[in-house]
Amino acid sequence: MQFPVQSIRNLVGSGWSLSPRLAGRLALSAGVLSAGHWLLTDVAHIPGGGMGVVAAGAGLWWLSRPLKAPAFKEPESLKAWVQRCEQVLGQFAELETVLGLPELRAARAAELQKRLAFDDPLSLGVVATDGTPLPSTEQLQSALAGVSNLDLCIGRPLPVVGTTWSWPDDLQRLDVLLHVLPLPLRAADLLWLEQLPVDRPVWLLLAAESSTPEQIQALICQLPERWHSRLLPWEGTAATLRPVLQPVRRQLDDPQRVRQSTRQRLLRDLHRQWQAELEGFRRERFRTLLQRSQWIVAGVVAASPVPSVDLLAVAVGNGLMVKEMAKIWSCPWSQDVLQAVVRQLGSAALAQGVVEWSGQALLGLAKLDGASWLAAGAVQALSAAYLTRVVGASMADWMALNAGVAEPDLEELKRQAPLLVARAAERERLDLSGFADQARDWIRTRNDWITT
Repeated sequence: MQFPVQSIRNLVGSGWSLSPRLAGRLALSAGVLSAGHWLLTDVAHIPGGGMGVVAAGAGLWWLSRPLKAPAFKEPESLKAWVQRCEQVLGQFAELETVLGLPELRAARAAELQKRLAFDDPLSLGVVATDGTPLPSTEQLQSALAGVSNLDLCIGRPLPVVGTTWSWPDDLQRLDVLLHVLPLPLRAADLLWLEQLPVDRPVWLLLAAESSTPEQIQALICQLPERWHSRLLPWEGTAATLRPVLQPVRRQLDDPQRVRQSTRQRLLRDLHRQWQAELEGFRRERFRTLLQRSQWIVAGVVAASPVPSVDLLAVAVGNGLMVKEMAKIWSCPWSQDVLQAVVRQLGSAALAQGVVEWSGQALLGLAKLDGASWLAAGAVQALSAAYLTRVVGASMADWMALNAGVAEPDLEELKRQAPLLVARAAERERLDLSGFADQARDWIRTRNDWITT
């Protein structure tokens, strides 16, 4: 058979104490922030300099911390994987109603049944990079004699140049893989090994007429630990191939266990593919929802301008958006929990100076219809809209990280919120010109409404 190659912790408790080292760092940080505030405000006369310094300090503190995403707990059995895939099919069915897109579920349900129903013979795939000689079919059949109902599949050579290093899709359905490697290894061989998923059952046949223990030890130093127990040194003769492949025969002698592992691996790959597709549909629907919500918030703020953006008012204005986001991401969270998440993300956005930065950036980026740009609190309204944009984007990231979680960890959210907001703000910053174009349309519409 031939295969085509496709290319803070919170300090909670009745009492705690600081170590001298940490206390020194905090004192130094406070001194730097104070000096920076004085330089920006009193010397450089930059408005809002204090907020900028605080935001910078907070950003350095939080960005130095790793973002700990909630880990997806993989099912441990075939039955559990089937149940998980059926849950995802239910989410596709919900999106059919929410997005108005038919046939999201039916085709995927058929694919699930196809993967569960396949009953091909047990298979062993033999592959190598271009230029690496393979054992002959007769040698392999003789070495694997005794394994019942085995389909021996010889793959086309893997290219060594001009490739994306993507393993052929046809190899995914094979139960076990025998990868023939030359000695010494080439860079292309190492690159192909790096692309093999951890859950693939693979044996590495080292084809060399003469290999010394020193060569094998040097190879072990080159390879990750996962391969150390999967090496099969072979001197290239037919007589020695059968004892070399004894571990492979031993694995294939338990076909039920091998096939169970293959089905779980195929379902894991299918689940990963579906999750990526789901997130794509959700993000598409979310962008439409976000554009509508940000201008609703801008209209509310413009109608009743205040000296600074009121986070509570923005949170209330975002209530409808958050509720619809929960439907899009299938989050079974209460409205109180959703509002708590929004307030936490909004607070982080304000602490990082998103509102102040957006107002100054929009003023410098585009002069929107002259006097109307400064009329009736338009700067404040657009800053509120941009705040909604950043908070909404970070909220979408948080929902994606917590998909399937019955109740989010709000304490963990406090730790992650600054980094979530920083990442969302950086993404939205790249599309600031697009936001300014939308702002022009909003201002013209608002002015036409006022004049009429």
